[in-house]
Amino acid sequence: MSKPDASGISKRSEVNPLIRAITLSLTLFMLFVPLPTWSQDHHSQHEHAGMSMSTEEPTQAEILSWKRESEGNHHLIGFFVALAGAFILAQDILKKRFPAVSYAWPFSFLISGLFVLVYSDTELWPFGPKPWIQGTITNPEVIQHKIFAVLLLGLGLVEMLRARERLKAAWAAWVFPVLAVAGSVLLLFHSHNAGMHGENHMAIMARIQAEHLSYAATGFGIGMTKGLAEVNTRWRAVFAKLWPTLMIALGVLLMFYTE
Repeated sequence: MSKPDASGISKRSEVNPLIRAITLSLTLFMLFVPLPTWSQDHHSQHEHAGMSMSTEEPTQAEILSWKRESEGNHHLIGFFVALAGAFILAQDILKKRFPAVSYAWPFSFLISGLFVLVYSDTELWPFGPKPWIQGTITNPEVIQHKIFAVLLLGLGLVEMLRARERLKAAWAAWVFPVLAVAGSVLLLFHSHNAGMHGENHMAIMARIQAEHLSYAATGFGIGMTKGLAEVNTRWRAVFAKLWPTLMIALGVLLMFYTE
């Protein structure tokens, strides 16, 4: 029987503890951090758009606050997505002088994922009165936000390990295309209730759905072109430039999101 490759064992031993540490940290954050008591008296406070269980209509000030928060979240994520695309396009030029630039775009995804995980729904602890787990599992929109966060974190983690040459397995190159396509499909079913209150809510919802459809189409294009960039064909160099360009386009679309 041949002996296992020592370098392979070393790389796996370096990667596995990192993955276990991140998984453990997220699990502890979600399950074991002390949660504040959530009383019915506070139920109507800090609710994100469309999340209130109350039969009372939200006030105009609440609707405006939800609108600003949702738009701000989209704009910030869009900035990081566009920034990641710009870093990818420029890294061949910059990495000779700044080798760490190769880590910049995966880091942008990690920051975006952490932001969506923690701050996308401020009615949840620690910003609002709802317990984190209960507020997540009882609302489909919140669940989807957290899924998007996990996708971003997964992409960032895998690409960071690849950039550091700690992960060289062939399957790792296909994580980004697969998750990008999966996230784009999920966007087609994303429930967004921010426009369900106030005047012209049907027109607002139609615009929001059209915007998310454009995000899904662009994201699908990113996933497909990234996958084709991993295939050794004569068009490989074209696809290698096209998918980060589409990332910049997606980031710009997100930065112009309105409700």
